Amino acid sequence: MALCSSVGALALPSELIVHIFSFLSDRDKLRASAVCSRWRECLFYPALWTELKLRVGGGTNGGGSGSEQTPRLEFLMRKFGSFVRELQLEFAPVDGYLNPLQRGMEAVESDPQFAKDAMVTYLDQVLCVLGSLRNNRNLQKLSLYGDTCILQDDGILDSSFLSQVDQGGKKMKEIQQLFEEILSNSRQMKWLSSAFMLCVVTPCSLASLSNASTSSLEHLSLIDNQLPSLISTVELERLAHLRSLSLDFCDFTSDMCRLLACGDRVPLHRLSLLLNGAALDVKPLDGTAAEEDWKALVRHSTNLRVYVMAMDVCSQDLLRVLKPSVPLERIHLDSYSTLVTDGVVELISQQYHRTLSHFILMRDDAGFPDLSVNRNEDPLVLLAWRCVHLAVLIIHGYTVWSHNLVAISRLRGSNLKVLEVSEESIDFDPDQSVYIEGDPVHNLVKEVSLGLGRVWHPSMDNSVVLNEPTQHFHREMQSFSAGINEDWWKRRVRDADPAGFSQPGSRRTSAGRQELYDKEDEDDGYDILASELPVIWRYRLPEAKPGLKWKPSPQSSWKIRAYDKKRTAKANLRSVKTIFICKLIK
Repeated sequence: MALCSSVGALALPSELIVHIFSFLSDRDKLRASAVCSRWRECLFYPALWTELKLRVGGGTNGGGSGSEQTPRLEFLMRKFGSFVRELQLEFAPVDGYLNPLQRGMEAVESDPQFAKDAMVTYLDQVLCVLGSLRNNRNLQKLSLYGDTCILQDDGILDSSFLSQVDQGGKKMKEIQQLFEEILSNSRQMKWLSSAFMLCVVTPCSLASLSNASTSSLEHLSLIDNQLPSLISTVELERLAHLRSLSLDFCDFTSDMCRLLACGDRVPLHRLSLLLNGAALDVKPLDGTAAEEDWKALVRHSTNLRVYVMAMDVCSQDLLRVLKPSVPLERIHLDSYSTLVTDGVVELISQQYHRTLSHFILMRDDAGFPDLSVNRNEDPLVLLAWRCVHLAVLIIHGYTVWSHNLVAISRLRGSNLKVLEVSEESIDFDPDQSVYIEGDPVHNLVKEVSLGLGRVWHPSMDNSVVLNEPTQHFHREMQSFSAGINEDWWKRRVRDADPAGFSQPGSRRTSAGRQELYDKEDEDDGYDILASELPVIWRYRLPEAKPGLKWKPSPQSSWKIRAYDKKRTAKANLRSVKTIFICKLIK
């Protein structure tokens, strides 16, 4: 039945309209604001825009170049910049740079004026954003990322070029002053990230952070490929409540590692490190954290997990970096001219078999080297066999034999959530093809799909596996660092069965209560089924022995027992101070 004009949508109170619009996405909110002035007034209510995620340039957000999107950015920041609490921005000064098939790289190399215009657009957009945030005291999360690596090639961003773009460096100085002003005016900053943002962060920027924000800041990421370190040990000492840190590997010195291991600091949960082989000539590895420093840090931060990305780093330097005590969970090896040897993969599978969950091996160069040459077993197969928590495996630029790919799928099964191998990386053994009937590609797809328990196909689109390394590091670091805020038991059930998590009638919900005792939780070392207990009965066991697993008894009465790896025994409850034994008799 149609509503009368007197009782239509315009007759609803503003509070109700705002609540209805809160379920819309940001793009739908902007579209709905064009309906009428009443909707426009309600849609720009501050409560609807506490979080804003934007990507400017690169032909995204409705198409158009970066310069064409500057008016839209100015409108949004003028409306929401003074009260937004969480802001995530990605700048792409050069259109199409993220897609190798587009014109980004060719345009910059062939047309210097194109690079100059892109730099001018970038500076104007950064000024617009930072100028709108300068008086925002409620800002809790600020994440900035710039796809500016293409503008940092040799000969493009030299002093003469920058003087033509910004005479006297007035805009760059203004940008740096605005960024420091934002930090000094902040009162409850919890997340601060600036990755590859040209002319924004300086080694002195972090000193401007207000005292209130130094107590509330939990995540810090400052990476800009600059020679001086953007995070000094003196400034890091003020941030005693950091739980997540991201920086250049060469800036992670022994002094910084020992500082993070001090007993008066909050334990570190996530550490993301970027190692750029091109910068090792001017930023050597000599002063980085040693094995003893890592041991001290791990003793203090028992739940620490590390993500390392190495770009164009030779195998000799990788062997120096990969210390045995590093609790490595994710590693991304991306190279253009260098080659990762089988010894590096072998070392990773041996040292980090208990913690490694993500392994990415990329190479963008002619030829596909075979890591299994002169070896009885393929190191990638050994990696899949040894690393019991491996969930993501992405390979491009290295030869992967079809029978080894089948072996990996059978070893990991459904626990391997992501298996991406480019089509040109797969090769077939001619000796085995003689004994196999039919199309070898079809047989490979069938065998791998059976091993994984789902439909699988090799990657036909190179952009899926061959994307911009710095962008991949930034986004992976974001999700990696944000993962510490999830409940550990929810993450565990979700990883075990993503499709059945929190669905009505699922075996993972309280209706079925399937016990998940087959894995150890790597975050805290305990194996307890939290869904079996009421909310007030969920525990953290910081003083329990690592060799013990805790879980409810499958009997009618609910108890907590300790299971040793070799035999079942009753726990010595006197040694556990934080356990409450609750018993419910049916």
